[in-house]
Amino acid sequence: MFDAPKLRDVAAAAAFVAATSAFHPSHAQSVDAAPAPLKPAAAAAAADGADARPAPEPIQQVEVKGSSTTYDPRRDDTASKIIVTSEEIVRFGDTSVNDVLKRLPGITVGGGGRGGSDIRMRGLGSGYTQVLLNGERAPAGFSIDTLSPEQIERIEIVRAASAEFSTQSIAGTINIVLKKNVRTAQRVFKLGAGKSGDASNPSASLQVSDRIGATSYSLSANAWRYRYERETPTRETCTAPDGRLTLSRQSTRHDSGSPQGLGLAPRLNWTLAGGDTVTWQNYLNFQDTEYRGEESIATVVGEPPPYQSRSMRQDNRTVFAKSDVNWVHKLAGGGKLDVKLGGSGVRTRGTWNELDYRSGSGALGRDATIVTRSTDREANTQGKYSTPLWPDHALSMGWDGGRARRVDARIQRERDLPGAVPENTDEGYRATVSRLALYAQDEWNVTPRWSMYVGVRWEGIDTTSEGDGFDAVRQKTAVWSPLAQTLYKLPDSRDQVRLALTRTYKAPPVGNLIPRRFTSTNNSQTEPDRRGNPDLQPELASGVDASYEHYWAENALLSAAVSMRRISGYTRQGLFLDGAGRWVSSPINDGSAVTRSVELEAKFPLSAVMKDAPGVDLRASVSRNWSRVEAVPGPDNRLDQQVPLSATLGVDYKSRDGRLSTGGSFAFKTGGDVRIDVNQAGYQPVQRDLELYMLWKFDARYQLRVAGTNLLGQDYRYSNAYTDEEGVRRRSGTFPVYPMARATLEVRF
Repeated sequence: MFDAPKLRDVAAAAAFVAATSAFHPSHAQSVDAAPAPLKPAAAAAAADGADARPAPEPIQQVEVKGSSTTYDPRRDDTASKIIVTSEEIVRFGDTSVNDVLKRLPGITVGGGGRGGSDIRMRGLGSGYTQVLLNGERAPAGFSIDTLSPEQIERIEIVRAASAEFSTQSIAGTINIVLKKNVRTAQRVFKLGAGKSGDASNPSASLQVSDRIGATSYSLSANAWRYRYERETPTRETCTAPDGRLTLSRQSTRHDSGSPQGLGLAPRLNWTLAGGDTVTWQNYLNFQDTEYRGEESIATVVGEPPPYQSRSMRQDNRTVFAKSDVNWVHKLAGGGKLDVKLGGSGVRTRGTWNELDYRSGSGALGRDATIVTRSTDREANTQGKYSTPLWPDHALSMGWDGGRARRVDARIQRERDLPGAVPENTDEGYRATVSRLALYAQDEWNVTPRWSMYVGVRWEGIDTTSEGDGFDAVRQKTAVWSPLAQTLYKLPDSRDQVRLALTRTYKAPPVGNLIPRRFTSTNNSQTEPDRRGNPDLQPELASGVDASYEHYWAENALLSAAVSMRRISGYTRQGLFLDGAGRWVSSPINDGSAVTRSVELEAKFPLSAVMKDAPGVDLRASVSRNWSRVEAVPGPDNRLDQQVPLSATLGVDYKSRDGRLSTGGSFAFKTGGDVRIDVNQAGYQPVQRDLELYMLWKFDARYQLRVAGTNLLGQDYRYSNAYTDEEGVRRRSGTFPVYPMARATLEVRF
């Protein structure tokens, strides 16, 4: 017999859902009702010889389905962020995380198809954009580009700083979160191969995970090899003030190499009594690089350089290991304590051999072998205490500290050749970096539609370095960062607005503080020696961000965002002539700068604008950036070769049966001339990048992914110039870039 009280519960639930929908239109519910006659209870009673009772009237069965109530961090978090899921990350079958990042809104990646790793938000790189790994800064010597996309759970793009993360994020933060939770058993093997006109890139990866009672484990492994052989032509000219060409040199350079690597990421998770969890996460990476180069310089006009040709050979081996233990303890009243202890180490061994041949005679003038040995070790700890101390408040406090030690040795040996003075040196340096950050933040719901976030973070860094050839250097910095953000959801609509006020900074890298010189073979204004500056100070920035977001259907978004940063203590590369008559480039602080940005984004399924549309998703973004360095005369006095305009356009299609997925992405960024200081200038290339992919699922076990990248094959250009009373000296080059095709077979077992 149907239970009347249960029927009343169902009716009450339906009424509650309808009421909730009325008060929260952005979180609407759907209620489906279908008639479902119930069996009369009298029929069952008669079968047992009982008295027949009147059969109840047929009652409709009510099924309540929830939709649009799922938590969306981009829409619901007070702190503005964009979340990129693992499905989006592996869509194109990339072997490098940098290839994933270049398709994301507001992000550009340098390199021109040659594996560059200059990651930029708001068009700014070189330390303005912070890249984190699991919420913490990557250890020294570790390259984010060695991560396999299969190891990544999600990517968070944080436009405005929050106290929980380091505030070394003037342009913004990209947080790469590795896979941690094991939901279901998984065994996936991928085998891929890529080929272009000048390179090949085979790769393989394995993902294994499972759960045994309260314990779960996973192992991620990836192996890759990149072989290339390419030409790199360069031209150097000097033009006198009256327009005469006083110098013209043509350089042809043939480069080949075969970097290869292996990555392992084992992880164990335990769920303890009381709901506590312990996670032991590890990451190991082995990388071996071989490089060969031949360069020849032909002087058409003017004096030839000291050396007209050279032969280069390099062998590098790097081993990286990182391990941390994370304990999450649940406290009474909904509080939580999250503590992490970890350590990492990097060891690099390299050998560089260079043969230089004199201009005119062609005789061997220099035979140098440079052996480098470096070791980095770091211990770190992070912790966070969070509790709902007051109604509608989420209070949290925490710390982030660590100590890193770097030991570096450089041994240079040169043969004693006729007419040459061999340079034989044994150099080494040691650097220690101690850091500590403390923060507190509170996020609360002022009203159901208005939420606020306030936080403050203090970061202190103490750097000490010493070595052969320079006195001990100590640099101490401390920065207070007050932060505030707010989110307001407009009534009777799905629109919302955001506002953020931030104070961020950029600390100088350790290498930029060390007054150690790296010499160039043919020293000039456009090919100078390089050394650090022990007096370098951090850059400080005050910023404001505002955005308007419109959600008009499920997974449909239109947004517009503006931002401004005012930077003091701006750092640029200075260039000067030392007492020995050699040109030297060194970083210096030089006044202040201002940067502004406007970002537009659209993302929606075709079904949001067309009834009965196929499974097509559309996405587009455009970012316009301006900046001005006040100590540098214009025009083109932009920050750090800032990208003025970048845009992305993408379309993805998935068939109704889910077997076929295909789509493409087009990325564009402008460039132009950049003025670095009164005498120096550079050129930022214009780049267009078209990519296409297709995924075919044969069955539940096998699927094939095919992709094409750099399909337009646009060459990469660069240029830098130095101007003085003698004229303009310019070095420029055009590097061929070829399309690459890639196929990946995925097997689940």
